[in-house]
Amino acid sequence: MAVTVKFFASVREAVGVSTESLALPPGVATVGDLRTHLAARGGNWRAALESPALRMACNQVMCDAATPVADGVEVAFFPPVTGG
Repeated sequence: MAVTVKFFASVREAVGVSTESLALPPGVATVGDLRTHLAARGGNWRAALESPALRMACNQVMCDAATPVADGVEVAFFPPVTGG
């Protein structure tokens, strides 16, 4: 299964990439699993993705860690944002 992962704002700055195409290993079935898989890279990846304030979206819809991932989806990780 392959997905596109996008990183925005401070998350992008921390991990050093804005977009990554990724073949998921067996056992990565949810957005939370994907987050854990990426954080396991360690260093800045762990720090950026383990933040409790991290927001996630799947196919441009806000989601939580239990959201299933399917082949071809786009998953985005970003810090909380405010507007005015």
